[in-house]
Amino acid sequence: MTRSPIVSAATSAVAGAQDRYQQVCKKVSKRLIGFLFVCFVLSFLDRINIGFAGLTMMSDLGLSGTQFGLASTFFYIAYIACGIPSNMALARIGARRWIGSLMIAWGVASTCTLFATDATSLYLLRILVGVTEAGFLPGVLLYLTFWFPAAYRARANALFMIAMPFTAGFSAALSGLILGLDGVWGLKGWQWLFLLEGLPSVLMGCVVFGYLDDRPQQAKWLDNEEKMLVQKALDADRQASTPAAAQNARSVLAELTSPHILLFCLVYFCLVNTLAMIAVWTPLIVKSFNTASSNASIGLLAAIPQICTIILMIVWGLHSDRTRERRWHLVLPMLLAAAGWLLTALSSVPTVQLVGVCLAASGSYSAMSIFWTTPDQALSFRARAVGIALINAVGNIGSAVNPLVVGWLKDLTLSFGSGFVYAAVLMILGALLALRLPIAAPAMPETSR
Repeated sequence: MTRSPIVSAATSAVAGAQDRYQQVCKKVSKRLIGFLFVCFVLSFLDRINIGFAGLTMMSDLGLSGTQFGLASTFFYIAYIACGIPSNMALARIGARRWIGSLMIAWGVASTCTLFATDATSLYLLRILVGVTEAGFLPGVLLYLTFWFPAAYRARANALFMIAMPFTAGFSAALSGLILGLDGVWGLKGWQWLFLLEGLPSVLMGCVVFGYLDDRPQQAKWLDNEEKMLVQKALDADRQASTPAAAQNARSVLAELTSPHILLFCLVYFCLVNTLAMIAVWTPLIVKSFNTASSNASIGLLAAIPQICTIILMIVWGLHSDRTRERRWHLVLPMLLAAAGWLLTALSSVPTVQLVGVCLAASGSYSAMSIFWTTPDQALSFRARAVGIALINAVGNIGSAVNPLVVGWLKDLTLSFGSGFVYAAVLMILGALLALRLPIAAPAMPETSR
């Protein structure tokens, strides 16, 4: 059957509008994702550099494995407590001013960790870093929803979140070299680590004030047509993705206490346990089966899992957007991570153990980038800022618990094997719970209406 000229013209117009929107989306991505990636690199660097500092800090300050793990636990307790109010502040005063202020504050706090002299002072300084850094990740995740509809967010999340494995790999090599500055100008190697990796956040925070725009309508680098296309796509996405239960909820509190939001929190808790283990313990894990290696060699070996992770995150995020499938793109990498931890626990061959760490890192980070495309499907727009921060905060209880549990298990068993099993069990549980999440295929944004 031959289509009428009117239908053909309408179809061509819709296709043209979609193509035009994709061009605008690429422009927005080039402007924001690269910049936010650099900011996240600095954020994550200041969060995980204590893992490398621990290679020499523990002996210098006389810390046990439990005490060292407790420093990270205190960091995450502060991080959890301040995440929700921080996101509320971002929604009120705007990302540009809030994120810029946070970066300056945590940069100063992280740098000051070089003044730690014992366990107590280290705890206090890590609490300060946790307070100041709490709002960055949930704030940026909220900020991305102001610019990208759900159908484009897996690739945006992946390109932004590869900052985590990139930083872990980059810092692995960099931190191993910085520790070699031990004794220069009277400072220990770990003190140089906090100094050289903390100050760049302060400088980048100043840049944020002049670079970011809070909303598309404020962006001078978009013309009026481009602003209109972005806003239409976001409005249509908001109407399509908000569930009826959330729309009909009597209050924001009723939304946030719904069983679906609790399920998101539990899944993220299981996932974050592995993320925390990779972030804090990877250098010490790698050293545990390469005891004769130098700190610089440990740094290079610890970078291998992160390289594998970056590749899988990009490929997996693009595949999820192209197929418009989320559930199995979340569950399968979680199971891959569980298999990686079990492989590491059961093998005594260093090469096989390193492969296991690679699988655990690749699977968990790929799952995280997909996970954060889904919570808004259970939240109305009014509850999104607090809801994202709540899921992040509750999930990050895993970040507070994991260092303490793994440190205790390490002291008890004199190996990381029991910690690997603990992480694997939680990932399997998280994957099973993820099968029950209210996840639907994201609709392509309508820009022609």
